[in-house]
Amino acid sequence: MRILINGNMGYIGPVLVKHLREVFPDVELIGFDSGFFSGCLVDKQFFPEAYLDRQYFGDVRKFPPDILKGVDAVVQLAAVSNDPMGKAFEKPTAEINREAVVRIAKLAKDAKVGHFVFASSCSVYGAGGEGAKSESASLNPLTAYARSKVGCESGLASLAGPDFLVTSLRFATACGMSPRLRLDLVLNDFVAGAIASGEITILSDGTPWRPLIHVEDMARAIEWACTRSAEQGGPNLIVNTGSNHWNFQVRDLAYAVQEELGNVDVKINTNASPDKRSYKVDFSYFQSLAPAHYPQVSLSEAVRGLAEGLSEAGFHDPDFRNSDYIRLKVLNDLKAKGRITENLDWAKQPLIPVA
Repeated sequence: MRILINGNMGYIGPVLVKHLREVFPDVELIGFDSGFFSGCLVDKQFFPEAYLDRQYFGDVRKFPPDILKGVDAVVQLAAVSNDPMGKAFEKPTAEINREAVVRIAKLAKDAKVGHFVFASSCSVYGAGGEGAKSESASLNPLTAYARSKVGCESGLASLAGPDFLVTSLRFATACGMSPRLRLDLVLNDFVAGAIASGEITILSDGTPWRPLIHVEDMARAIEWACTRSAEQGGPNLIVNTGSNHWNFQVRDLAYAVQEELGNVDVKINTNASPDKRSYKVDFSYFQSLAPAHYPQVSLSEAVRGLAEGLSEAGFHDPDFRNSDYIRLKVLNDLKAKGRITENLDWAKQPLIPVA
């Protein structure tokens, strides 16, 4: 079996690669990534790509079709991966998150790849109201990032067929420890604040709803999607991916971290403008399709794992929101140094495969 992971050098990729190596020890794992965040490692002495058989560097907008030869499944993680980045880089967000993904899927279908797994997002529900959103609910994307996910799901649907199974996993908000940790995710941010300063600062009024999923459970869901049969959801499957137990208001997440770690103050910005990105999500369909791959990590386990990982790394930066743990900060620094362009191209990008 041969699996290609596009965007393997981000937050999810290292956890996914390790998981796939453990579950399928004989699988051939291939990575393809721009390398923007390659240096954003918690442990600078460990290179997660050691689990791969091959690593290629390049831009998904210029994806080389030859890499698809003999591939059984493509996992599409590569993306401009949150709302602030999507706002700052709106044009490349559409190009990378939608146009490039559909083009790669067409190439994969032509190359007789059997499975295409797309990391979509529950953010497509936007201002979701009170009821939990099922896959049949109307979509209300509020940001360039969310709109790119909607457009990509639509483009992929037309390509699906009996010999090319497309799975769009509408993931809940990611959380948990990773070798390339992000602290621009709500639970990760709260734990970092608790560890660094004994204080959790909620930038909103704390009322918006967010579903969450641990990055290890994301890896398990992707594993399932790489091997599912057409009987499990049909040729084109769009499925909310998370747990019904993990729908939380933002303030409740802060209090959960406070309870788990102790000696932590919670500060809520009661004067903040309302955050319209609020949605509860129904994950029952995913549970019925893949009960063995339904999320297993508890909220307390996620908090403890983050706290332990940060402590082991000697993390103590109260200004972490202005650090390399914030993906937009990394891109802005690269742009300021002239290393990448406004269109998110390397100023001088080598397309060199590393065997």
